[in-house]
Amino acid sequence: MVQTIKYYPDESINVNAGPVRSFGESYKTMLEDIIDTMKEHNLEALSAIQIGYPYQLMVIKEGESYIPYANPRVVTQSNPFDSTEESIYFKNHPITVKRYQTLSIVYENENDEMKVKKIDNKEEAALFGRKLDYLFNTTLIDRLPPHNRDQAIKALAGKGAMPDTSDAFCPPPSKKVYFVSVADKLLFFMFVSLLLPLFNLSEATLSGWYLYDKIAFVLITLLMVGFFLFANYEAKKYKQCTSCQVGNNIGVIIKRMVANIAFTTAAFFILG
Repeated sequence: MVQTIKYYPDESINVNAGPVRSFGESYKTMLEDIIDTMKEHNLEALSAIQIGYPYQLMVIKEGESYIPYANPRVVTQSNPFDSTEESIYFKNHPITVKRYQTLSIVYENENDEMKVKKIDNKEEAALFGRKLDYLFNTTLIDRLPPHNRDQAIKALAGKGAMPDTSDAFCPPPSKKVYFVSVADKLLFFMFVSLLLPLFNLSEATLSGWYLYDKIAFVLITLLMVGFFLFANYEAKKYKQCTSCQVGNNIGVIIKRMVANIAFTTAAFFILG
């Protein structure tokens, strides 16, 4: 599915992307979205973070093929040169930065196999380096000396680059974390209540804790309902809330509700 590309000064691109650990359905969906977006915009390369996926994955078009590079790393580099580059993130504003012509790279392909790649071409090395930068919280401007960076920012402002206010991406951090935080605290004290009979406490005290467990069960259930509704609201409002993120939200709910039911059942037999 074609996704919305991030443009300067959208700061949601400035995060350290996490490594790709699984090459299952979520990875395939992310890879398809990157390739579909590249085809839609006729791009030669694209990093996952540029369309809202915070993972160390980029795709480069090589001939007629779209080659994915997961968890890429530069092992060695040599032959520095000045590279004048245009990035879609900066709306084709040319910026000159230092690159290396000769690169030795390791990465994982779509089959989770470790691969080695050698580059000894200025244009190819600059393209690879630019996409790699995005995976590690770096853009072309970040590579400039402070004085030149200020000049570049002023030039971009003069061209009318303004913040994106179209609600196209999820705001970090999401406010739905508060639902989870409160639920986790309630679950912690539910777990503590199960250990109280070990301390020879009075029946009245244990009865009071059992009442807490019953109230906490209801509150946690309501919090998870609220979490679900708010997560769906975000998924509709922010275009970059992908199906993978929605799946993670469901996983959060299931984990809390399983613990909620387990603790409540245990409390019935231990404290009830």
